[in-house]
This record gives sequence, structure tokens and C-alpha cells, in this order.
Amino acid sequence: METIIISDLSRAEHGQAVLDLLNEYANGDTGSGEDLPAYTREHLIAELQSRSNMQVILAFINDYPAGLLIAIDSFSTFTCKPILNIHDVIVSAGFRGQGLARRLLAKAEELAISKGCGKLTLEVLEGNVTAQKVYRNCGYEGYALDPAMGRALFWQKVLPPSLP
Repeated sequence: METIIISDLSRAEHGQAVLDLLNEYANGDTGSGEDLPAYTREHLIAELQSRSNMQVILAFINDYPAGLLIAIDSFSTFTCKPILNIHDVIVSAGFRGQGLARRLLAKAEELAISKGCGKLTLEVLEGNVTAQKVYRNCGYEGYALDPAMGRALFWQKVLPPSLP
């Protein structure tokens, strides 16, 4: 039996599911190849709970944590509407190839519509062609505000560590 829910991180089993699935992702081909840092394991659930703009969706199959989607509420100044940015999509290795990622994305879309969002956004690694195929099949695509200026790029600047 499959259940896809908005998580309740005050429930220990939901918090543990998030940590287990994120750790599996971190150790996988598209992650860092290492366990989550100790600081992350110790503080992530409390940090997620303290942020009202975080949305955590969990998928359980036969009560086993099978998938995770974490999204962040954002805002578009151009459309003057909320945005739901999908930050993490994880399907545990034993459940891949069964359409679970599509169903997690559908749940996120339901949530975004209920919040009055104008769009969903996400980022994907160039080499993660499996995820790109899923996203395209669900209607996601690159975007450009002005095609003459080209497609939008996702960049980052890593900051020095701060004291916890």
C-alpha cells in the first residue's frame, strides 16, 4: 500500500524517514558519495520544523519510507504570486522505476495549487538524465524571460562556514 502525505515532523518516524532518505541520496551517484554531515543529522529536523516556508512530502510503501520531496515557498515579483521551489526529490533505490517520483511531483503540484502558486520550480544536475526525463514528462522545462537572452542558469556562491 502506498501513502503520499505532507509530513508531520513532530512524529519521530517522519523525521527519521527524512534523514534516512536524504542520507541515501547523499551516498548515491548524484549526491556527495558520503553520509550527511553530523551537524545536519543532528539539526535538520528541528530546522525544518522551525521554518514555516518548508514543505516536506513523504511517500511510504507498506509503511516503509520510499520517497521524499522537500520544497520551499518563494515568491515571484514578476507575477506577484507565490512559487513552490522543489529543492529535493528522492526515491529510495528499491522503489525506482515505479513512477513514485511522478506521484511525489503531483502531490507537490496539488500543494502549490492550494497555495495559489503561479508556478513550481526546480533544479536538476546536467548529468542526471533520469531525473530530467521524469521532470520533462511531468511538464517541467528550462525557461527564459526573453529568448534572445537565453535560458536561465542556476548558480551558487559557497560561503565560509559560520558557527552553529
